[in-house]
Amino acid sequence: MPTGFRFAHLSDPHLPLPSGWPAGLRALAGKRSLGLLSWRRKRQAIHRPEILAALMADVAAHAPDHVAVTGDLTNIALPDEFEQARSWLAQAGPPNRVTVVPGNHDATVAVLWESGLGRWQPWMSGDAPAEGFPFVRVRGPVAFVGVSTAVPSPPLLAIGSVGARQAARLEAILAELDRRGLFRVVLMHHPPLRIGRSERKALTDRRRVQDVLARAGAELVLHGHHHRDHIASLPGPGNPIPLFGVASASAAPSGRADPARWIQFTVERRGDGAWRLSAQVRGYDAGGFRTEARYAMVCGHHDVAARP
Repeated sequence: MPTGFRFAHLSDPHLPLPSGWPAGLRALAGKRSLGLLSWRRKRQAIHRPEILAALMADVAAHAPDHVAVTGDLTNIALPDEFEQARSWLAQAGPPNRVTVVPGNHDATVAVLWESGLGRWQPWMSGDAPAEGFPFVRVRGPVAFVGVSTAVPSPPLLAIGSVGARQAARLEAILAELDRRGLFRVVLMHHPPLRIGRSERKALTDRRRVQDVLARAGAELVLHGHHHRDHIASLPGPGNPIPLFGVASASAAPSGRADPARWIQFTVERRGDGAWRLSAQVRGYDAGGFRTEARYAMVCGHHDVAARP
């Protein structure tokens, strides 16, 4: 029998544009038109629904206690896309078993809450009513803290921002969850550090978030956005904080980005009171998913290297 609390992390599913969606010229003005062009020229060949379906079947076969999705369910933030994504979330699991935070594609342009992100509210709200971002969901020994980095940005940019108000709330929340002795998992779309040299896709206030994490701490930070596997750490008040990014959940092997992957994490409390975190990376290969690497950490230290 599996022990510990197990949860899956996946990101950037980029669901196909709905068939027959009624988008006129006005709806496709500005940044949406560029996104549509990108989808038709290259992205629809990369993000394949059959690969996403295979990934979700693999997740279901592993029967995690919870599923965390770190954004970019849509492509150009059309109302029909948000409704389609709501249906996909319902298939992924009930709101108490699935948590989602938004990504930059989900904020391609500003969309009314009721016709946009508000349709995901059952999967994107905390245990406390009207909590907003960051929200907190406690499941077993784990506290999932959902942070929004999704803000509309000018054409050709895919930046994100947390903002001063959300960052202040995040620090207070992390400190309270630490007092409660919970394993704190921060969910966000953009990573709180720069990956690569370009600022075009970066979190603009990542240093503010780094400062919050350095003061308040967390046991794990999960992100998506770059469509590549990524493992790093950030300074915490004591031990380093592990940070995992994951490739797009729907990506076909293309040579430009990593093929589809998801990660299953297991959290256990050791006899000495410390946390043990293990990770199993499942990747797409030759029509199916297989375990590509394993990691194990104790109290934030990388004690066991990747094993194929």
